[in-house]
Amino acid sequence: MSRIQTKRRTFLCALAGAPGAHLLFPADSQAGQESASSSGRDVIQELGIRSFINAAGTFTALTGSLMRPEAVAAMQVASRKFVKLEDLHDAVGKRIAELLHCPAALVTAGCASAMALATAACVAGKDPARIRRLPDTAGMKNEVLVQRTHRVGYDHAIRNAGVKLIEVTTREQLEAAINGRTAMMFFLNSADPRGKIHHEEFVAIGKAHAIPTLIDAAADIPPAENLWRFTRLGFDLVAFSGGKGLRGPQSSGLLLGRKDLIEAARLNNSPNGDTLCRTNKVNKEEIIGMLVALESYLKEDHAAVWKEWENRCRCIAKALEGFEDVKTEVFVPQVANAVPHLRVRWDARARKLSPSDMLKKLREGTPSIEVGPGSRNPLVIGVWMMEPGEDAIVAERLRAILAGA
Repeated sequence: MSRIQTKRRTFLCALAGAPGAHLLFPADSQAGQESASSSGRDVIQELGIRSFINAAGTFTALTGSLMRPEAVAAMQVASRKFVKLEDLHDAVGKRIAELLHCPAALVTAGCASAMALATAACVAGKDPARIRRLPDTAGMKNEVLVQRTHRVGYDHAIRNAGVKLIEVTTREQLEAAINGRTAMMFFLNSADPRGKIHHEEFVAIGKAHAIPTLIDAAADIPPAENLWRFTRLGFDLVAFSGGKGLRGPQSSGLLLGRKDLIEAARLNNSPNGDTLCRTNKVNKEEIIGMLVALESYLKEDHAAVWKEWENRCRCIAKALEGFEDVKTEVFVPQVANAVPHLRVRWDARARKLSPSDMLKKLREGTPSIEVGPGSRNPLVIGVWMMEPGEDAIVAERLRAILAGA
């Protein structure tokens, strides 16, 4: 952000807390509105669907993130050319592996697709007959070990391969559960604080018993270092979402790790017919978009971006300083979406403003504003997916709603 832009935003944030500030923020002033977008058709507007300021974060149900302009531009160029998909996978996989210092890489149709492909690779490997049989795993290794605290709805992608998840709690239980049917061990990165077996120990057990390990790190970018941290820790396979912090195509993901397992994953994947993940098609545009988004992300000044997120939190907090009962707090989640967020608390009883009332007013106002799903009081504001200037708009809307109550 330039010095002029910074000064302008500081000025707007200061105004957001002033009486009559709503007069300075007309309904159509949302930064990044249609007038600032491309000159193509706005089909979303034509269909009558309301867009909103994303004060939540990179949630799939809210369409994740906004793609980087350079990724969109590269996808448009790619859309006008034919290539052999396997050639593109070869070249892009090699380039990503070089960028992320890992043995091999594959662009997938999202993180869930990466998890399904990882499991298929560990169960069926490169055997054509076994690949065709999945999810029928009779006669194959078909058990995946997971800590009970690491179970998550997304592990359905693992079960798609016809395996059974075996839950354990302690190291002793994990080692006792390993047998001739064990195909893989699964670790959910966001659940690490809740489990008794942590990264290094989990990997060491897998290595000692020659069991491949998979870690789901879908929402764990930033920090950028996570892109190579887990392979360096020794995880055999690492799955990331491409449409969250990396801001690539929302339907893209990354599977990183051992070369033999990545090769097996590709054989279980589209465009190969009669495979478990033939449905998980990732096209040339998404492959290119993922690569360009990753390259752009790695070139960013991450410290400057972090500071900008902190400034957005402060902008909103400053606008609410005049209310004695309103308390704000900047916090960073320990894992998953580990970026600056803002908590906003208020005396709901004294103001006669319930959390559901607040959410309704934010959602139904103009422009519509979506905050962290499930947040009540405190309200959780995610600032990192906002467009420049939208923090001032959110600040004014919150101030106006609280003042009106």
